[in-house]
Amino acid sequence: MKFLYEKDLRQMKYNILTSTKHDETVRAIAERLGMSDAKLRMVLIRRFDMSLLENLESRWQMGQRHADDGDPVAEELGYELFTRFIPLMDTETMQTIYGDTTAMTREMPFEEAIAKGKERIREAIRS
Repeated sequence: MKFLYEKDLRQMKYNILTSTKHDETVRAIAERLGMSDAKLRMVLIRRFDMSLLENLESRWQMGQRHADDGDPVAEELGYELFTRFIPLMDTETMQTIYGDTTAMTREMPFEEAIAKGKERIREAIRS
């Protein structure tokens, strides 16, 4: 006998993520991260529970309004957005990337440092 918690919920999670509003949100997050929406969906299905997926759109909207106010490096990297509102990364990993990127902004152009920081974020999310 299979219990409900043993059930494979991937199809149900996929159905949530491909609904109209959630699909728009997934595409927006993927664009912000610079990755394909299909790869992001796989990560979300693997890491998030059903409740978090159901609330993805509202979390995304709140994160865009309230995350990382005032710090340009944190805002560009999505420091709070991707650790607190949409927890794709743990805080320690993001803190390391943030610190390294902030140091790089002193040595190279801002956009180049941010691009390197975002690449590290994509790698961390995929792993």
